Amino acid sequence: MGNEDEKMITAAETKLPRLLMELPGPQAKRVIEDDAKFMSPSLTREYPLVAKKGRGAIVEDIDGNAFLDFAAGIAVCSTGHCHPKVVEAIQKQAAELIHISGTDFYHQHLPQLAERLVATMPGKEHKKVFFGNSGTEAVEGAIKLARYATKRDKLIAFYGCFHGRTLGSLSLTASKNTQRKHFGALLGGVEHIPFPYAYRCAHGHTPETCGTEILELLEQQMFKRLFAPEEIAAIIIEPIQGEGGFVPAPAFFLQELQRICNRHGIMLIVDEVQSGMGRTGKWWSYEHAGIEPDILCTAKGIASGMPLSAFIAKESVMRWKPGSHGSTYGGNPVCIASAMATMELIEGGYMANARKMGDYIFGRINDWPSRFKVVGDVRGKGLMIGIEIVRDQKTKEKAADLRDAVISNAFHKGVLVLSSGENSIRMSPPLLIDREQADFAIQTLEDCFREAEKKI
Repeated sequence: MGNEDEKMITAAETKLPRLLMELPGPQAKRVIEDDAKFMSPSLTREYPLVAKKGRGAIVEDIDGNAFLDFAAGIAVCSTGHCHPKVVEAIQKQAAELIHISGTDFYHQHLPQLAERLVATMPGKEHKKVFFGNSGTEAVEGAIKLARYATKRDKLIAFYGCFHGRTLGSLSLTASKNTQRKHFGALLGGVEHIPFPYAYRCAHGHTPETCGTEILELLEQQMFKRLFAPEEIAAIIIEPIQGEGGFVPAPAFFLQELQRICNRHGIMLIVDEVQSGMGRTGKWWSYEHAGIEPDILCTAKGIASGMPLSAFIAKESVMRWKPGSHGSTYGGNPVCIASAMATMELIEGGYMANARKMGDYIFGRINDWPSRFKVVGDVRGKGLMIGIEIVRDQKTKEKAADLRDAVISNAFHKGVLVLSSGENSIRMSPPLLIDREQADFAIQTLEDCFREAEKKI
């Protein structure tokens, strides 16, 4: 990017991997053994990375091995690891005021950050903000607000979506049955419909036209057979499904969904927990479709790793009474300081870099399906990039085992990527990556594809 902030980071640390030993190293093995003794077994780990420190797009493990991070803590470290300006903001605020509950008291940073966030969402109507601690809390709050504002209780979500793991948001989540299994009855009045998944469109549509039949299903079947539209509080959608495979919804689909919601007084909630904060080259991925949601949920990249979330709603929607919703830690002063520094960096160049580097990476990988028989599809926007792995391109047979082998192999070559959906790989690097780092990650994955093809 050429700005001074990036120079500070890249001058201090290597920009590419440095592997010193066979992975995992001896100290990593010790930590993994302790983890197995004391940590909940519900946690899933892609590979044996035991992180110790990070700088920019590089993570160093406890044995001194350095990795190029194209996962960013699941799209959380938007400005990279330990950006100097973010660290400075955190340290300064921690020395002044660590906590005061925004539910019971005022502090000046709450409306300051809220004003900054509202400014990223232009539209006809003023917006208001509620701060929480995590993405699932933002979704829970959005559910409550939609029900409160509409005096309705029904909700519609999409197959493949991930909205969180607490019981309300889990009721909306429909990504993997493992996430819902054994938890008993969830929130009532929730139904799901298909998501416009162009690569696997049953009607053979393109990525621009997939979803017409889903909208017809919504209006002609669901509204007539299950829920009358006047009973529906909200429809919630990820403009780009995150955990579901980095699958983008076509612009026309989001536009038509808003039209349907507006016609029936239904709240349109967009979940931008993973796709927001500049990752797609715009503040919010819904902007690519030119819509204006009633409620937006954000978290992950908002504070570069500090626990913070928010849901932002039109003023006409956020009219609940004092005491209707609250949070002890939401809007913590230290987290807000981190978010303010994060927004300055995103606005100051990192969002533009996400757009530029996303264009560069897609320009290099769009032909992967024609070059590698294990790659079925490449999709996404900006630095939210999904690669679907298949055993056969004609049948599109899903190959989770090959996907997992590619991810593990990439780790052992020094590049961190994550799984997504049943058989996809996601790349969600910090927004500050440069061409040298992009080229290294691309070359590494290409080497991994070639090795995976030998297993077919």
